[in-house]
Amino acid sequence: MTSEITLFVNPTAGRGRGAHAAQPAASALRAAGFSVRTVLGSDADDALARARTAVEGGTGALIAVGGDGMAHLALQAVAGTRTPLGVIAVGTGNDFARSLGLPVRDPEAAGRVAAEALKGARLREVDLGLAGGRWFGTVLASGFDSRVNDRGNRMRWPAGRFKYDLAMLAELASFKPFPFRIALDDGPEREIEATLVAVGNGTSYGGGMRICPGAEQDDGLFDIRVVGDCSRTTLVKVFPQVYKGTHVEHPEVTVHRAAKITLAAAGITGYADGEPLGTLPLTAECVPGAVRVLAL
Repeated sequence: MTSEITLFVNPTAGRGRGAHAAQPAASALRAAGFSVRTVLGSDADDALARARTAVEGGTGALIAVGGDGMAHLALQAVAGTRTPLGVIAVGTGNDFARSLGLPVRDPEAAGRVAAEALKGARLREVDLGLAGGRWFGTVLASGFDSRVNDRGNRMRWPAGRFKYDLAMLAELASFKPFPFRIALDDGPEREIEATLVAVGNGTSYGGGMRICPGAEQDDGLFDIRVVGDCSRTTLVKVFPQVYKGTHVEHPEVTVHRAAKITLAAAGITGYADGEPLGTLPLTAECVPGAVRVLAL
């Protein structure tokens, strides 16, 4: 393995934490004997092109510095290759890093973990989801939660997570369940009324909301949670339980395990790792061992 490591940096992540996080992460890697080069881009497409060039050039590892959006972008460059992925999680959500047990908002510690994993060849192969031509590591969201994302992304004010809290309140005001069509693996298509359908490769999204608490990243299967046809009052009561994962005990929540799922619903956008994939229908497949990660 080459000693040259590539830091893939989002300088705007976490309200500027990405720019400040690169230096202590790089210092930890250099102290361990690695040569570090930094890759940034003028936009997401340019950054991804530069990351892919680094991977094709034989970099010893691609280490994403930022939040889940940056990890998601890095996955597009390393999935299906032998290049390991490291994560310096300094964004708002950081759910991918959490799922791997990596330090969050501690770039020096995360840099040391990456260095120790590289020196000891401690690489963990984990599954990824593939939907709409995009790889994802955490959760594919569709329904009420993706509508909140849609609205939040359109809002110019306020900044940060509070914007999505306001978006949730606005969506609740007009809330009603959505008619979905779902097919698991090669089974028949079923029509259901659902508040949301979450397809989990990882356990959480949105900065620690454990929507799919039973998800395992190395079993070749998605953990799929369907929140059924519930009232606005029930949704307000149940949704906060997502942070502890206890919402799964509610009778309107059903659990499925599958390697592939096809989702269809009019006017619904699918989001994976917090990034928009496009409007449904979408088919997501769980790809075993699709990426090697630098983990504890």
